[in-house]
Amino acid sequence: MNTKYGGYENPGVTVDLAIFTVNEHKLKAMLVKRAEEPFLGAWSLPGGFLKAGESLDEAAQRVLIEKVGVDHVYMEQLYTFGDPQRDPRSRVITVAYIALIPWQSLPQPESKKVAELNWMPVNQLPSLAFDHKAIMNYAVKRLRAKVSYSNIVHGLMAKQFRLSELQTMYEIILNDKLDKRNFRKRMLSTGLLDETGKKDLTGAHRPAMLYRFKTKEIIFLN
Repeated sequence: MNTKYGGYENPGVTVDLAIFTVNEHKLKAMLVKRAEEPFLGAWSLPGGFLKAGESLDEAAQRVLIEKVGVDHVYMEQLYTFGDPQRDPRSRVITVAYIALIPWQSLPQPESKKVAELNWMPVNQLPSLAFDHKAIMNYAVKRLRAKVSYSNIVHGLMAKQFRLSELQTMYEIILNDKLDKRNFRKRMLSTGLLDETGKKDLTGAHRPAMLYRFKTKEIIFLN
């Protein structure tokens, strides 16, 4: 319960995670079905209250591990949402994060506070608890913008990939088709990619060079 100190309200603080992956050629977000009130049975973003002595980043990492079952993935702080009416229990401010997880890296998460979870296409989201639909819409907008001027897409890629697979990932996130020649020229000119010296020999397509990102640190492109 919130208290007053010196005439000022002492609100609760939570973290909420907009977690993205790409599967079946769709950008998908992880939603959990709440197992407690408020909004019992409603879909929501995975999240939780900040614990005593815990930083925001530590809380986000804890939620990621507890409710998703992964660690060491790309995550960044998105925005702070503080509408006084966003939580029916009391005044609660939430700090939202974006997390990116390659589909093949996902385990089966478990949580006592999550009745069910699902990965849903971002353009087919159901009604969400609290203000989570607004948070998700903002997160998708930020992700698409950042893809166009940084190497953030590395958070969704396998360690090694064909340039055609990288282009497909961009097209899925941006929801737009890209010119193959221009995309290849631009990506190779950025200096972000290394040739692995190996070729992909699987499938019916012709062998193609495999690439990897030189760094997982975010680099902004011109």
